[in-house]
Amino acid sequence: MKKLYGSKIALLGLVFLFNTGLLFAHDIIGRVTNAQTGEVITGATIFIPSLQIGTTTNELGAFKIKDLDGEMFALTISFVGFVTQNVQANTSVPLDIRLEPTVLNLSEFVVNNQRDLSKTMTLINKIDLELRPTRSSQDVLRMIPGLFTAQHAGGGKAEQIFLRGFDIDHGTDIRVTVDGMPVNMVSHAHGQGYADLHFLIPELIDNVDFNKGPYYTQQGDFTTAGYANFNTRNALARSSIKLETGRFDTYRAVGLIDLLGKNADSRQNAYFGSDLTFTNGPFDSPQNFNRINLMGKYHGLIGSDQVLTVSLSTFTSRWEASGQIPDRAVRSGLINRFGAIDDNEGGNTSRTNANIQLLKTLENGDLLRNQFYYVKNKFQLFSNFTFFLEDPVNGDEIRQYEDRDIFGYNLSYTAERKLGSMSLRSEAGLNIRYDKTKGTELSRTLKRNTLLSFLALGDIDELNAALYVDEILKVSERFTINAGLRFDQFSFGYVNLLDSLYDHPVVSANTVSPKLNFYYNASPSVQIYLKSGIGFHSNDARVVIPQNGTEILPKAYGVDFGAFVKPFPNLFLNVAAWFLDLDQEFVYVGDAAVVEPSGKTRRYGLDLSARYQATKWLFVDLDLNYTRPRSREGLEGENYIPLAPTFTSIGGLTTKFAKGLNGSIRYRHVSDRPANENNTVTALGYTLLDGGLTYTARKAEFGLSFENILNVDWNEAQFDTESRLFNEPNSVSELHYTPGTPFFAKLSATFFF
Repeated sequence: MKKLYGSKIALLGLVFLFNTGLLFAHDIIGRVTNAQTGEVITGATIFIPSLQIGTTTNELGAFKIKDLDGEMFALTISFVGFVTQNVQANTSVPLDIRLEPTVLNLSEFVVNNQRDLSKTMTLINKIDLELRPTRSSQDVLRMIPGLFTAQHAGGGKAEQIFLRGFDIDHGTDIRVTVDGMPVNMVSHAHGQGYADLHFLIPELIDNVDFNKGPYYTQQGDFTTAGYANFNTRNALARSSIKLETGRFDTYRAVGLIDLLGKNADSRQNAYFGSDLTFTNGPFDSPQNFNRINLMGKYHGLIGSDQVLTVSLSTFTSRWEASGQIPDRAVRSGLINRFGAIDDNEGGNTSRTNANIQLLKTLENGDLLRNQFYYVKNKFQLFSNFTFFLEDPVNGDEIRQYEDRDIFGYNLSYTAERKLGSMSLRSEAGLNIRYDKTKGTELSRTLKRNTLLSFLALGDIDELNAALYVDEILKVSERFTINAGLRFDQFSFGYVNLLDSLYDHPVVSANTVSPKLNFYYNASPSVQIYLKSGIGFHSNDARVVIPQNGTEILPKAYGVDFGAFVKPFPNLFLNVAAWFLDLDQEFVYVGDAAVVEPSGKTRRYGLDLSARYQATKWLFVDLDLNYTRPRSREGLEGENYIPLAPTFTSIGGLTTKFAKGLNGSIRYRHVSDRPANENNTVTALGYTLLDGGLTYTARKAEFGLSFENILNVDWNEAQFDTESRLFNEPNSVSELHYTPGTPFFAKLSATFFF
């Protein structure tokens, strides 16, 4: 009996101790919003200095610091571009924190306190967006350190992209999305992964979530060199009208209208944006480039636990182009640098998007995300790369055309749990994307209007379904492990409309992509990381079907070792050494309707980025990127990768005041690089100087921007191409290029209301 009584006493004691622990374990919860617009702030840092612990806000602007021993704590809340707040928190009262926007201050940048440590680079981009002038969404793409672009079709076609030793063409090895919607087009008429960002109004870009390498579980197809997700603004601080005019008959008008106004519920935001652009460009044959962009967006907090975002946008563009010109034509005086061999190039394109996203916080704090999207895209392009090589009479003009529908759904579930002294953040997701094209065409034409012959014509349907699980285990305040696994299933179908008999072959394939990343916080200002993973990009359906489903999802194997460092409060550094192998793949050449094997490749290099605030108003930035790209199958001296960048650098000085006069002076440099496999033809490098001045008042802003201030001759897009001019008896293989913009000046006036 005494034994039983003693057991009961012990049990009651344990219950008492357990309940006492619960009684004295407290949580701090709250939400952080923009004081001007009411929109939630994702990624704001909440820090308890006395305990040296903290967290960041989630996609609903919410945060929770659990299991605290006490009721009152001093908190510091900060985010780049906002005034830091110090508040007293009571664990029994939810916090409503409203941050005021202010002039950028790098001392507020926190290196190692992100909920998702892979998002540190996003904060770098937030800094760059504040400091660097942008003329188009493609300029924002160039803010990824080491990424360069080149335009070679009159401004209407997607830019050619270069990153980490890749000539990515128009997007084959970088995944590009906008608000979670895909930009890359699979099995596109012009090339696999074609990513045209011209439907995006640059003034509406809030940030770019980007990273390099294949290390991120949520990112699927095309994530080999990296990914970039453009996020548009959820709210406008004020309405505005911008007018621009520049050299070469350049005109632009942008209208951004807050639809709900200041008297509306601060938790609800809606706006409309429009962008009308026209230019003739510096070419002898006017480009007649015109584009119109329209976008409407609603973003609102529903109750206390849901955020609904709905956006609709459309754009259309039409242009003429002078195309790539052979170096010999300029040397001989047949044309000048801005002349044309065939000025019938050009095209038209359009894209319409519908996007619905619902974020919901469950009672246990878990986060559920649902997204539905639909894209309608049309594309038509006329090109002539070889002039009279194939057809000495009519010329080699080609037409590429497609009419595409994309349907998509994304689902993710995120949970955070305590595992003793450790914490685990888990995310499971589902991605579904279905592409259907009608009449995808490659044909030979004469002066656009005369069809000579079809080279390829067919209907494509392609389905990609994926499941993934991503785990972030915070072992201690210093050490974090991120492991993930992704499974992608593909189905490719193609109906060849040039066949006399109907046939609809379908090929399926799948791939598994594991990821394993380590982060170590050596100190509050130093974070060391080691990332590893396998990624892939899909091949064109017109390759997949003839290859009978073999080698259609080539893998990329990558490792990054680097660090984020803040040696001083106003200096931020990122340095990384990296390695990337790409498997054998078959490439569909959209310009010729042929399949070419590209072979196995290897790339490794060094990246360095620096952001420094010299004074309260003066900022310095620098990016240096070195790469050694090589084929793993070619002989030494014949294993160069054509057009792969080897050394690139950008940097500049920027002044930033809340009001008054601001200025920037910037350079961008690309070194010479091989244009063919044996390096007998060189794609010439260049160094350009750009700049600008703005004067900001309470109700208006006036600007003057410059490109290529020194007016140097430079080649933007370059290729080693075999071509034949009309008066030549034989073809010649040499450098062909599109000349880069000469000195260009533009005036702008923006009025706020």
